[in-house]
Amino acid sequence: MPRRFRLLADVEPLRQSAAFRRLWTGTTISSVGGTLTYFAVSLQIYQLTHSSFAVGALGLVQVVPILTVGLLASSLTDAFDRRRLTLVTGSVLTLLSAGLAVQAFAGRRELWLLYLLAGTQSAVAAIDWPARAALVPALVPAGQRTAALALTRFTFQLAAMVGPALAGVIAGTPHLGLRACYLLDAVSFLAALYGISRLPAMRPEQAARPGLRAAAEGARFIRRSQPLAGAFLADLNATVFGLPISLFPAINAARFGGSPRTLGLFTAAIGAGGLVSAVLSGPLSRLARPGRAMLITVAIWGGAFAGFALARSLWLTLTMLAAAGAADMFTVVFRGAILQEVTPDPLRGRVMATDYVVGAGGSHLGNLEAGALGSLTTPAISALAGGLATVAGALVLAVALPGFYRYRWARLPVGSPPLVTPSADN
Repeated sequence: MPRRFRLLADVEPLRQSAAFRRLWTGTTISSVGGTLTYFAVSLQIYQLTHSSFAVGALGLVQVVPILTVGLLASSLTDAFDRRRLTLVTGSVLTLLSAGLAVQAFAGRRELWLLYLLAGTQSAVAAIDWPARAALVPALVPAGQRTAALALTRFTFQLAAMVGPALAGVIAGTPHLGLRACYLLDAVSFLAALYGISRLPAMRPEQAARPGLRAAAEGARFIRRSQPLAGAFLADLNATVFGLPISLFPAINAARFGGSPRTLGLFTAAIGAGGLVSAVLSGPLSRLARPGRAMLITVAIWGGAFAGFALARSLWLTLTMLAAAGAADMFTVVFRGAILQEVTPDPLRGRVMATDYVVGAGGSHLGNLEAGALGSLTTPAISALAGGLATVAGALVLAVALPGFYRYRWARLPVGSPPLVTPSADN
């Protein structure tokens, strides 16, 4: 089929790079496991406290290590072998998931223990994710990086759809419950570790000396680039104001009886919408103005959550959440493509670390903001206000950052080689 008519996702990176294929497969499996834990921790906290604020406070517990560790350790990815670094962090994350399973099997009901384990996970993930993201552009040709990013996002959308629905079934099944969610997550990490272990060495082109000076160098580079700064601010606008996941348990209890299976459908609907848009991501690499497209999808994301706040029937609720998920998939791919094109390899780890801090930190802050406002008003008012604020923020960024709104990316030749030479078994 001619390229101009291609609608479905471009799977050439999976066909051409066995290393990327192994990494993608392992990440897909472990991502599903990760959503089981995220669902289980939020539900366990709500069952202990029956408080939206307590669920939202989980965001604060997670965002503090993300902001501190993520920024201070950002230079590690540009200093050490990225493959070896992700093997270490992935192993630690496996042990932490096992720790959550142990506390569930032991019947512990301490809120502080859940916060401690979840916060430690966030600290380790703040090192793991940037290093893992920096692996991708080294495994595929330059002209296929947008397609690789779309496939990577497909992984997370698949996990977001399958994981919560599966977690809801497991949590609502006698003799399984939340403890099985945590245990399956720990086992799923083995697939990711296998995929990473088969990669070639991933040393940065110019190793940076770890420390505050290297981290500050990355921050200065971002500040000087309107496309990068705009991409990060647009994402913060979407996540801080328009992400009411901490309100899901309370809204589910008020409108639909509080069944774990229904709660699982909420997050699964976001994943389903993102999965559909990921499958239909073929045209993404041919859009000339990713900044403008990102602001449009951010506005759609906010509008969909505003619609979710007003919906009363389950089908309309799930439809609005699916629309938000579809917009989010495009938003993340546009942001990632801008980062990959603008950032040189010696700074890639630090920029990816900032990307993680902005993406994960913003979502946790958004959960805290939504939970706090929902406790002061109502969950529906909180979700509505956040969605409308997101739409308004996208309009403000379009005017305030013309360099981001008008940014056009350079076309890279499809056959450009990857940054590292594949190992012999590729």
